Amino acid sequence: MPGRIEDYALIGDLQTAALVGRDGAIDWLCLPRFDSPACFAALLSDDSAGRWWVGPAAGGNATRRRYRDDTLVLETEWDTPEGTVRVVDCMPPRGEAADVVRIVEGVSGAVPMRTELSLRFDYGRIVPWVRRQGPDLGAVAGPDAVWLRTEVPLHGDHRRTVGEFTVRAGQKVPFVLTYQHSHLGRPDPVDAYRAVAETQRYWRQWIERCDYDGRWPEAVKRALLTLKALTYAPTGGILAAATTSLPEQLGGPRNWDYRYCWLRDATFTLQALLGTGYAAEAKAWREWLLRAVAGDPADLQIMYSLDGTRRLPEFTLDWLRGYERSTPVRIGNAAAGQMQLDVWGEVLDSLHLSREAGIAATDAGWDLQRALLDFLEGNWRRPDNSLWEVRGSRRQFVHSKVMAWAGFDRAVTAVRRHGLDGPADRWSALRDEIHAEVCAKGYDADRNTFTQSYGSPGLDAALLLIPRVGFLPADDPRVVGTVEAVRRELCQDGFVLRYRPDHDNVDGLPGAEGAFLACSFWLVDALHGIGRRAEAEQMFEQLLRLRNDVGLLSEEYDPVSRRQLGNTPQAFSLVGLVNSARQLSGTPTQTTADSGDQHTRRG
Repeated sequence: MPGRIEDYALIGDLQTAALVGRDGAIDWLCLPRFDSPACFAALLSDDSAGRWWVGPAAGGNATRRRYRDDTLVLETEWDTPEGTVRVVDCMPPRGEAADVVRIVEGVSGAVPMRTELSLRFDYGRIVPWVRRQGPDLGAVAGPDAVWLRTEVPLHGDHRRTVGEFTVRAGQKVPFVLTYQHSHLGRPDPVDAYRAVAETQRYWRQWIERCDYDGRWPEAVKRALLTLKALTYAPTGGILAAATTSLPEQLGGPRNWDYRYCWLRDATFTLQALLGTGYAAEAKAWREWLLRAVAGDPADLQIMYSLDGTRRLPEFTLDWLRGYERSTPVRIGNAAAGQMQLDVWGEVLDSLHLSREAGIAATDAGWDLQRALLDFLEGNWRRPDNSLWEVRGSRRQFVHSKVMAWAGFDRAVTAVRRHGLDGPADRWSALRDEIHAEVCAKGYDADRNTFTQSYGSPGLDAALLLIPRVGFLPADDPRVVGTVEAVRRELCQDGFVLRYRPDHDNVDGLPGAEGAFLACSFWLVDALHGIGRRAEAEQMFEQLLRLRNDVGLLSEEYDPVSRRQLGNTPQAFSLVGLVNSARQLSGTPTQTTADSGDQHTRRG
């Protein structure tokens, strides 16, 4: 059975990633890319869907584990009656092929060990043909091929490859699993010990560039390392999470594929990277963004694949029983075709941030931005599905209108501050029109709060972003009232829900979900912004305690069962952590553009 979501650590090679459980099993790995079919999918079913276990023969969870310093090299240790043993896991940055390196190290005594390899290509559906190929064990099925090299004697057992051995103090036993497309043949094997050393060196050199000097360096560095691990190196795209279909409610249907790049994350991600010294990564993300959104502005999507592919058809894998029987297991994401008005504003805001940071020429991509603005001008009044991708009826969501306002606001700044060509007066008038409409139709004066959509009494955690994008200053009474309303009506045991799913069937789905961790970090920022700094810091520390033993966060948290929920590790949660740490350490995260027109924003 798979472990709890928080039981998993991540190793990766900047093109894919594996989840390693406390018991020493790799229960999730897609090859050769993050969004490829999994060859280990036990995470979404059981052992029969594929996994690779290395651990004491007696089984059981590890006594302790950790990453080596600031790297993605994982050490898992067991104290047993026979002695202590350590397993070192890593995926070296991609060379000729994808490699998973596992080294068993004897620390004390003599510990009986066991390995069980169950390769199941196509998400647990295809059992490969396995045979001995010289010193290696080879497995082939259609386009996929894997080789396992080890000195441990291996044998077949009920469609598994099994090995038993004893490791003594000071002894090391390596395993190297290598993937390649089957038509290309066996790549040159890597040396396990050299691969571990090179992986350590790569991550240590990368994290040395971090210039965050606030009060939470360990948490920020681990978040940044994980964010880097979720980056697809060939294109610079950053995916939302390494997994699909980990549930937002155990046993429920809210199970989505997050192995894609969301445009809503762009500005937050750029803020986190630029604010911690990673301009090269921020520039690569910006360049991915420009390539992905190029084309007809009317065809702008909310998400794209790692290389910018637009088609992400959604289907279900009915042979997998789902994580803790949470079905269906989905591949692809139908939300890619939704109308989410905020995305146009998100893209314009992120490209504005790039201009302000100087990571691109001032006029780079301006023709594309003009086209986006033209589309936004003719469509900002339309109802949409909101940034939360609700599958209910479209509405006039307040956050979507606020981001439309932000798009025109940034355009005005591009002309008046940076000298770019454009009808600044017309855009300024549109900005003011949207502002007035939101304040008139999206604000409940009786309750002193903005609402989720026009005429609705419901709330939305995205309303916490109103001061962050500069729509209103943080000290505006309407902002303060909205922050207080969110705390009062959307908090569950101190953590923030995105919205109340049971209110007016807003998302068209049954069931509930956990507290959304990114929204909880937004509340930290909002509390800090309205001057409640002690409360903000207290909440931030509370959120840090939700991280698992190796510093990772998933998408959501259930305060009742005290379990992480949703896909993991979640980039949106980690970006929220980094930006809140920066905010509390005195680095502003607000993206306000045209500061000279603040009087127009008080409405």
